[in-house]
Amino acid sequence: MAIPADAAVSLNFPVINMEKLETGERGAAMEVIRDACENWGFFELLNHGISHELMDEVERVSKANYTACREGQFKEFAARTLEAGDKGADVKDVDWESTFFVRHLPASNLADLPDLDHHYRQLIKEFASEIEKLAEKVLDLLCENLGLEQGYLKRAFAGSRGPTFGTKVSSYPPCPRPDLVDGLRAHTDAGGVILLFQDDQVSGLQLLKDGAWVEVPPMSHAIVVNIGDQLEVITNGRYKSVMHRVLTRADGNRMSIASFYNPGADAVIFPAPALVAAAGATEKNEGEEGGAVYPKFVFEDYMNLYVRHKFEAKEPRFKAMKADAAPIATA
Repeated sequence: MAIPADAAVSLNFPVINMEKLETGERGAAMEVIRDACENWGFFELLNHGISHELMDEVERVSKANYTACREGQFKEFAARTLEAGDKGADVKDVDWESTFFVRHLPASNLADLPDLDHHYRQLIKEFASEIEKLAEKVLDLLCENLGLEQGYLKRAFAGSRGPTFGTKVSSYPPCPRPDLVDGLRAHTDAGGVILLFQDDQVSGLQLLKDGAWVEVPPMSHAIVVNIGDQLEVITNGRYKSVMHRVLTRADGNRMSIASFYNPGADAVIFPAPALVAAAGATEKNEGEEGGAVYPKFVFEDYMNLYVRHKFEAKEPRFKAMKADAAPIATA
């Protein structure tokens, strides 16, 4: 898939002050969420209930951990990558990032990860608990927006052991050759709903909208939300997952803490019947044929395909799942 190389354009990026959801402005705030999910695939939340003090400490300790434990190894990778690029090698298939992944659900691996002291482990655990609660609140807001019964999306993700939930902690250090390599190549996210705590001083995250790259603006104490492929399927295409990327910068070390609230491995994913019926009624009135646009599949099967084709367009993945689909029983 060809990705335009245009410079990011400035648009009115959707931002929701969650305090307004408890006031007479709720309707307007819900409309911003609807437009964001249908036309952007991203939005930012302010006053979301996670304490600023906790966020500040998570940021401070995460940046200190990178400097103490991961910076040396990254510099070795950076030197090799730049040397290869200077010699003419194509290094566009690597990402200029240093990361580690924490699994929270269905079973945590936090105690097993190296190079994390007790304080950092406790911070990650506390922050993940707050993000999990916020993710489920967001899912209920999306249910309301879609006209689905409360709890539908959480149940759709549950599988036999509940959702899959984990956090990717990333640093995007300065790169002397931003023209040579991206921080993270363009992709859509495979899962459900993603909640990101990003650096409020160093930019770099962009999404693709209407053929142009748009910056996701850094905002103090905001949580960025984006739609994953599974929500596109469940909403029968009403919500869209969108391509996004991280650019490298010659200055600044960007922090990114992305938490993925995804379906359980054995969860069966399919368009919500109520949304298929609603779309069918609308299309029938317009003289078009309605029905489910997306296939039914097991989430783990989709992930097995995704890991081989992450940095490619999503549409062939959906087609492949449809072509490989066998009858799947659902409760």
